[in-house]
Parts: sequence; C-alpha cells; structure tokens
Amino acid sequence: MKHLLLVVMFLAASLSGCLSGDESSSDSGVEAVFDYEPANNIRTGDDIDFDAGSSLPSDGSLTYKWDFTNDGSIDETGRTVSWSYPDAGTYTVKLTVSDGTSSHSQERSVIVADADAVTPTADAGSDSPSTDCDGESVSTGNYYIVYICEMNRELSNKRIEASTTVNLDGGESEAGSDDEYIAEWNWDTDLMTDSDGDGDKENDADLTGEVVEWKDVIPGEYKISLTVVNGVGLTATDDVIVYVNYVGRWSDFEIAGNTSNNAIDMNFDFNVVQSPESSGGNGNTIRKAVGELIYPQEDEDCTDIIPGEESNCRAKLDLYGFNSTEEEAGNTSAIPLDQRQAGDCDSDTDCVWLQFTGSYHFDESQWKDGDWTITLRNEKTNDLQVESLTIRLIYK
Repeated sequence: MKHLLLVVMFLAASLSGCLSGDESSSDSGVEAVFDYEPANNIRTGDDIDFDAGSSLPSDGSLTYKWDFTNDGSIDETGRTVSWSYPDAGTYTVKLTVSDGTSSHSQERSVIVADADAVTPTADAGSDSPSTDCDGESVSTGNYYIVYICEMNRELSNKRIEASTTVNLDGGESEAGSDDEYIAEWNWDTDLMTDSDGDGDKENDADLTGEVVEWKDVIPGEYKISLTVVNGVGLTATDDVIVYVNYVGRWSDFEIAGNTSNNAIDMNFDFNVVQSPESSGGNGNTIRKAVGELIYPQEDEDCTDIIPGEESNCRAKLDLYGFNSTEEEAGNTSAIPLDQRQAGDCDSDTDCVWLQFTGSYHFDESQWKDGDWTITLRNEKTNDLQVESLTIRLIYK
C-alpha cells in the first residue's frame, strides 16, 4: 500500500510540471499579441509586416515563434518579421511567445487576394427631407439630415428625450468588377468606441446590411462609416455625417404669477454636445440651440391691481439659458418692451428669441456638455398666457 501511494504522488508531481508549460494559458502574465500591416487589401506577393511588440511582458524576456502556414512548424522567429503568400486564400497565422517557463499563443486570420483583384468602392449614401418641421426647404449634400418634430408637446413633460430611426443606404457601393459581388456591408455608428475589442475604433460592425435602420438616435451630429467587403475579401470604407435636428413646441398654456416676491420659473431641459474635444474630434457639436417665446402683450382676463396707476396688464415674460453646471448662458430680460418683435410677431403679441451656442452668448469657459435648461420666467404679479414656446436644437 505504501508503494502504491508513492507511485501516485510521483505521477501527480510529474503531471503538474507538464501543465506549467501549457501554451493556451496566460495566467502567468505571458500573453501573445500581434498586429500586421497592411491590415486589409493584401494581395499575392505583398510583404506583410508582423509586429508582436504588444505581447507581455515587455521586459525583453520573451522569445517569438511564428507559424504562417498552419502546419505546426516554425517559419520565423523574432519580435518583428515579414512574410508573403504566393497564392490567394485565407491563412491562419499563429504567434507563440515564451519567457522560458510559460508560453502563450494567439491566432489571427489573414485574407490574401489575387494580385489583379479590384478593390471595391464604398458609398455610405446621403438623404435629406424635402422640408423641415416648419415646412421650409432643407439643403441637400453628401450627408444625412433627419428632423424630429414634436410640435404639440404636453406641458406635463418639459424634458426633451426624443429619439428617431435613421435609414442608412449603402446601395451605391460597387464590388470592384463586373464578376465580383459585395459580401458584407458593415456600418460603424460610433467611431470613438472599439466595440469589438480589436484595437481599431473605426471598423466595428454595429449594423450590417446594404440598407439598415439605425434606431434610437437622439439629436446630435454623428460621423459614421460604411465598410464593404467584396467576394475576394478586399475592402473599402466611406465616412458620412448624420445630422439629427430637433424642434419641440408647447402651445396655449399659462404660467403662474409672482405673488410671493419670487419669480415663477418653468424649466425645459435637454441634452447637447458643444465641445469638440469631448467627442474626440468626431465633430459632434451643436450649431445652435434656440428658445422662441410668443405671448400676448395683455392677458384677456387681466385687471389693474391699483386703479389709476400705470396698467399692470402689460405682460413681460423672459427666457433664461443655463448650462449643465447651472451657469447662466444668456437671457432676454434686457430687451425693451417696444423691441420684442423677433420673428413674425403680430402687433398684439411679443416675441423674444434666446439663441445660445458657441461664443454667441457666452465665452469658451462656459462650454459644458450635458443637460442644459431653458427657463421661462414670470416676474409679474398676474398669471400670464403663453401662445407658444419652441425649442430648436440645430446641428446642421
């Protein structure tokens, strides 16, 4: 019995030593990572440069073994190597790194096309509606414009949280030659995020297909890309800008009067991106945000508080704009009563517009991405009628 126990212990010790060199394990901190250039549109005979410099640890202790033909043999050694393929096809490249005790491997596929294969052409498309939310003509160009129009909003909801679906069409893309075809349409709708984890932020297939629906898109400016792949694995990419504008309108309501020596406020909230730096140069910056207020110069049910003195019925309402840290970006309070005729204002109504974006009403230090507020303020004693309040978030 003692002899049997000794044999079992000897076998267990021997097996544990073999497992420490398992090439599929990176628990020891040894990790194989490699990139290659060019990353796509590789043709027969092209030199492909492979670089394992991202492998770990990076202290110079690693050895590098490359298998380019997937036959288990070592074709090259070294941190950086070059290789070429004489025939078209999809090849599995395997890198194995070792620190002398532990090792780890990574495999990646390399697509090689014939030397005379033709590269496809990607076309991400464009589209604009004929009119905007007010029925005005819309400009067209190499971009998408979409309007979210909420022209009959309820006062019970004063926060803008609208989204829409953007229809994207890559149908004008070309395969490269008459005997080729497009095998894949890959849309990357967020060029700042590496969603597939391959180290490239601009090649993720967030949506796939020739014509796709990009859902739940909030107001903003978005740079997206379409990558097409033809039947022999050659690729092409096209970028396009998508502008989603918003117009919301609240009509025929009242704001309470200032009866306690405190102005009465109604806050209308929305989210905007104003700083180019925050979007990593992606261009997602609002062009202008506008509040448009129209109200009767006198309420139809107003009566003088103090008979014989100047009428208290002359209405005065104002708009205030606040950024995401509650700094005031601008207001309309300094506009005299006899100059409140912005837009197409009737003789018996006042119209005041508050526009704030960029450096129009505030300096660069006040640029704050996030939730902004347009506040409707009544400092008069009487309840006051509002004909309409319109908020526009314009990215194009």
